[in-house]
Amino acid sequence: MSAFTLHDLEKRVRERAQASAEVSYTRRLIDRGVTYCAKKLGEEAVEAVIAAVAEDRQRTIAEAADVLYHLLVVLHVRGITLDEVEAALGARTGQSGLEEKAARKGV
Repeated sequence: MSAFTLHDLEKRVRERAQASAEVSYTRRLIDRGVTYCAKKLGEEAVEAVIAAVAEDRQRTIAEAADVLYHLLVVLHVRGITLDEVEAALGARTGQSGLEEKAARKGV
């Protein structure tokens, strides 16, 4: 089995965003606007939390996949690339998580 990456998923989101809403769930989400897309992301995140708390491994995996997909849709709608998110994460690696969090308190 070939490795499927988040970059592959991001590409698929971009491609499906160009398709007709009649055949593309991604296009349907986008057509409903960023607020709807963000709410869907929130719903999926809550479902992932519930699965994790229930210690349901397979459901947690499935819900995590949904979270990642919906996050990439929201990023696409906002014109943000996965590369930009990775750069932000990379910039944080020079300090501990506690230091980074403390530095954001004023943001």
